Amino acid sequence: MASSSFSPATPPVFNGEGYHIWVVKMRTYLQEFDLWEVVNSDVEPEPLRANPTVAQMKQYSEEKSKKHKAMSCIQNCVSDDKLKEEFQGTERTRQQQLLNLRREFENLKMKEEETVKKYSDRIMAVISSIRLLGEQFDEARIVEKVLSTLPERYCRDHF
Repeated sequence: MASSSFSPATPPVFNGEGYHIWVVKMRTYLQEFDLWEVVNSDVEPEPLRANPTVAQMKQYSEEKSKKHKAMSCIQNCVSDDKLKEEFQGTERTRQQQLLNLRREFENLKMKEEETVKKYSDRIMAVISSIRLLGEQFDEARIVEKVLSTLPERYCRDHF
């Protein structure tokens, strides 16, 4: 009796060409691992009821992790160059984004009705975007920005 063993194909890697073919292959690949249905769905598994069994907890955990497994498969099946281009853009786009973010940082000023916390959160959001694009940003420059743009009411009471 001949044994029929099935070994799954290696995942298809997208390198920027043949996107429509890659999508078909990727769908089949994800279906093989019972992950396809979570790709286009935002439905979360039902929360566990009180006093769940071990089997229910295991199933819940498996269902909860499917979205992450699917994302991991997709990200691992796209070349690093394509991922970088998608999330950082081309070098020219990246440079333009950095220029815009630096300009935004320089133009930030605290609004009269704004709390220091909200203002520092706005500053850090811009800094985080700059750092995500691979640019270093000196902590001293951030502190200098906060101190130099605080409204006068903060400065006369504390300095």
